[in-house]
Parts: sequence; structure tokens; C-alpha cells
Amino acid sequence: EQAQALNQALMPLHKALFVESNPIPVKWALHAMGLMDAGIRLPLTPLAEPLREPLRKVLSQLKLV
Repeated sequence: EQAQALNQALMPLHKALFVESNPIPVKWALHAMGLMDAGIRLPLTPLAEPLREPLRKVLSQLKLV
């Protein structure tokens, strides 16, 4: 039951982290959390601008930023 509750609480984050090809959203989230620099290597590209605020909102709701 605890695992299901935790998974349910994290479901918005799971969905937000797969809006673009992985690991682009994950790397952006880690940068937003202050855990890594903003730079990424090719062939990766930065997270699309319209997708940043929804991901930031999820991170904020989970108190990760």
C-alpha cells in the first residue's frame, strides 16, 4: 500500500519526465533542482521552452525546487 501511494504521488513527475525524449527532461529537472550544470552534449538538445514551466510546476508541487 505504501509503495502504491508513493507511486501515485510521483505519477505527475513520471509523466512530466517523459514529455520529450529521455534524458532531456531529466537533465533539465536536475538542473532546475541545482544538481547539475545547464550544459548538455549533442545530440541532446535543451528541453523545449513550452515544456519547462509544467515540469517546474510538478517539481515545485513535490517540493523538489
